[in-house]
Amino acid sequence: MVEVSPDVIDVKSVTAWIGQHAHLDGPLQYQLIAGGRSNMTFTVTDGGQPRFVLRRPPMGPLLPSAHDMAREYRLMDALRDSDVPVPKMVGLCQDETVNGRDFYVMQFVDGIVVRDIEIASTIGVAARETMSESLIRTLVALHRVDIDEVGLGDLAKRSGYIERQVKRWTGQWESSRTRDLPIVDAVASQLLARMPEPNPTTIAHGDYRLSNCMVDSNGHVIAVLDWELCTLGEPMADLGGLLGYWHDPQDDDPTGDAESTGLPGFLDQNQLASLYAEEMGSDIDSISYYRAFAQWRLACIGEGVYARYLGGQQGEQDEEIDMEQMRNSVAERAERAAQLLGMD
Repeated sequence: MVEVSPDVIDVKSVTAWIGQHAHLDGPLQYQLIAGGRSNMTFTVTDGGQPRFVLRRPPMGPLLPSAHDMAREYRLMDALRDSDVPVPKMVGLCQDETVNGRDFYVMQFVDGIVVRDIEIASTIGVAARETMSESLIRTLVALHRVDIDEVGLGDLAKRSGYIERQVKRWTGQWESSRTRDLPIVDAVASQLLARMPEPNPTTIAHGDYRLSNCMVDSNGHVIAVLDWELCTLGEPMADLGGLLGYWHDPQDDDPTGDAESTGLPGFLDQNQLASLYAEEMGSDIDSISYYRAFAQWRLACIGEGVYARYLGGQQGEQDEEIDMEQMRNSVAERAERAAQLLGMD
């Protein structure tokens, strides 16, 4: 972690705001958690002990409808009494005089985020298997939440998920792209042309993966994080997204979750999909389509991330960023989507 710069967090103002909402006095320290590719995340410490986590949008211009702090806050607060583990919310600030942009604060959860292979390697084989199973069972718990009962029935439309997503991410692609990449547009057209029959609408996390969950030392998921892309929609899209980040033996140079989940103990993609189908009581005949959709969407997201790093909007990071790899991964994901769709 690196210390936060004053143009990102107004320490005096934000500390006063947290003090009012968490009923505490005294100075607080803020540190940026490196590795985030979208919204910026900070640990907030009190007397040397981590107490809270703060989330705010990146610096600079923002894409329309992106980085909605109120949406993230609402989702996790709504799930507080469900079977889906989420951090306890402290408060949402939409007064821009406090820190320039919206932010929210939640209680710190003491656990492990498996964000790279170095961390994954410290976890035992049995815990890796438990982690795989817990990820699927937590996803099933999310998809079983009654959206009306938790007050999220009006979060989004309950139909036309793929159409809405393709429209949204095509728009984001056009707003942030740094070069021409015709395959992105070609895959988008095929996704619309080949849509399978939808499953019943559920909460769709939108970015469900190993490194967006926190686990305990035994591998059990204790918190699901990063709800920025959550909506109401197709549950199979969440499963397809999880598999899109998972180890693929055909990937010559896996990174992130894929590199970690190639270690012994982790279930493979087919085992994950089968466990989901068993737990959820659904079939997975359309999984190739949703894996393709996930790869295409990740290509669009990746281009936005790459553009923000080029523009210096992600703040100072204490990790080395491979910009060339980040750029190349966009085309690689779009091509993988085309292959999964059987495009020539």
